[in-house]
Amino acid sequence: MKSILLSIGGIYSFGFVIFHCLFWKIFQWHQDLRRLTHINRSIMQILNLRLIYIFIIIGVISFYFQDDLLNTTFGHFIIIAISLFWIGRAIEQVIFFGLRTIISFLFFIIFIIGGALYALPFIV
Repeated sequence: MKSILLSIGGIYSFGFVIFHCLFWKIFQWHQDLRRLTHINRSIMQILNLRLIYIFIIIGVISFYFQDDLLNTTFGHFIIIAISLFWIGRAIEQVIFFGLRTIISFLFFIIFIIGGALYALPFIV
């Protein structure tokens, strides 16, 4: 069961790779980012690219290092850190976007699911 949760977590992470790769199109960054200063426009894109990289790493770790994640102290630290990343993102969703719209609430739930996918293998 723990390995299944980690595999689902890997799929979840790769889903966010795809989602973040589409940010330029979804959020019309070619237009919207022009309103920012060069440095802020660059920072936004760099941060998104680094998140894509992190999600790839988390996905790979989730599939190929399950034994280490489940059976070592360092692995436990990593899965708890990933879980806290998603729980923190859920909290930030509420702080920055609120839960007034369906989409914001759905993202909140999606981020809570991410936190649970990585917390449960450690807890159970």
